[in-house]
Amino acid sequence: MLWAGLDAVVRWWDGVELWLTQLGLALQVILLMLVLLPTCWWGARLLDRVVGLIVDWFGHRYFVDSQNGREPQ
Repeated sequence: MLWAGLDAVVRWWDGVELWLTQLGLALQVILLMLVLLPTCWWGARLLDRVVGLIVDWFGHRYFVDSQNGREPQ
């Protein structure tokens, strides 16, 4: 059952790839910008959020002590 689903995805991707390579270069670049840039932007936001949550969970390794203004030894 899993192999049938994977085979369907592979056949679909082959069709998309064939369609994309038959487009002109200008259309390929436009399509790339419309798809890849927002995908990378959202991926970067997600990664930033995950790293921020991890840092908040474990705390900052280097911080300045608010009492004396020095870094811990």
